Amino acid sequence: MTTRVLTGITTSGTPHLGNYVGAVRPAIIASHAGDTESFFFLADLHSLIKAQEPDRTQRSTLEIAATWLAAGLEPDKVWFYRQSDIPEISELTWFLTCVASKGILNRAHAYKAAVDKNRADGEDDDAAVTGGLFMYPVLMAADILLFNAHKVPVGRDQVQHIEMARDFGQRFNHVYGRDYFVLPEAAVDDNVATLPGLDGRKMSKSYGNTIPLFAKPSELKKLIFSILTDSRAPGEPKDTAGSPLFQLYQAFATPEQTQDFAQAYADGIGWGDAKQQLFELVDGQVAPLRERYEALIARPDDIEDILRDGAARLRRQYATPFIGELRQAVGLRNLAEQKAVAKPAASKAALPQFKQYREKDGRFYFKLLDSDGALLIQSQGLETPKLAGELIAVLKQAEHGDALQSSEFTLEVEVPRVLQALARLREAAA
Repeated sequence: MTTRVLTGITTSGTPHLGNYVGAVRPAIIASHAGDTESFFFLADLHSLIKAQEPDRTQRSTLEIAATWLAAGLEPDKVWFYRQSDIPEISELTWFLTCVASKGILNRAHAYKAAVDKNRADGEDDDAAVTGGLFMYPVLMAADILLFNAHKVPVGRDQVQHIEMARDFGQRFNHVYGRDYFVLPEAAVDDNVATLPGLDGRKMSKSYGNTIPLFAKPSELKKLIFSILTDSRAPGEPKDTAGSPLFQLYQAFATPEQTQDFAQAYADGIGWGDAKQQLFELVDGQVAPLRERYEALIARPDDIEDILRDGAARLRRQYATPFIGELRQAVGLRNLAEQKAVAKPAASKAALPQFKQYREKDGRFYFKLLDSDGALLIQSQGLETPKLAGELIAVLKQAEHGDALQSSEFTLEVEVPRVLQALARLREAAA
């Protein structure tokens, strides 16, 4: 079976060496797998959450598109498109908004971090918090679910967003009575390198410690020679562990080159010589990419044509037919095509239900879903299924809020709603 893998690239800032090593290079390599259908998109709608600078957004979109193409992305073999060129994404965002639980959105890391900062500063919880920041996970879910991606490569800090996409997709499937959406999985590769910046911290635009991927050789050399090192003189053995210089070298070197560089550290190489070797290694690999990048940047019309063509083909094949199907599902239909609807036979009202399952971490979990599929209770990971069953048995007898206080599970909605659902279960079992 072909696996659909979707990667989004936020169009903010200028690509740097860390972006290339941590995202661009491994994603392009992975796209060459014969059993993979790859989707790469420029997340320009997402970028508006943080940056309301139109010229910067436009320039960043151009630079990042040119970066991926220069690095070897083949638009005729993968789906390469701009998020804003697929209006079906925005429409699906609204469909999902209408089934997304606010309680779940309240726990999104970015929103919680903003609230925590406001509280620390003595501000109102939602001071300077936009609807865009709060609804970011829904837009991300639409990016993924519109194309029924199976896997989404993300860092560990983004796993929560994939879980939210699963939740929104599952809720939509339940409400509208069919599995419209594949539930995606987060693909976390702990072997992907995280490069240090000039000051030794993670290379990041927010720290201002980056090395632009396509810096001119003179600028590249200047930046590499400014990398923080210790005071050990030439001839003194140096540690590779924790050395930003060594980590950068290793990210671009072969195993044999890395071994030789480690030996040079042990032999007391001078920092100037080490930085010169790093510069030559990085520039040697980046130079061909830089040449292609500069040629592409000089032809923005060509890049625009590539993105628009990718979006047009993708809309024809997937997005437009699927959003049409979803419109039918939610009732946004042609009024002239009404069908006679048979009156359903009387049946028992749906009941809340507990679900038990085991995750990849080997631990056992349970959750309580309301009759409409809404998540009411989510457990923590437990050692055995027996423990999960015992907790469920206790919860089924809960008649007061005090019985719902435990570190073993979390309430996803207000206490009265949970108690009401539990009472319905007891009545049905009586």
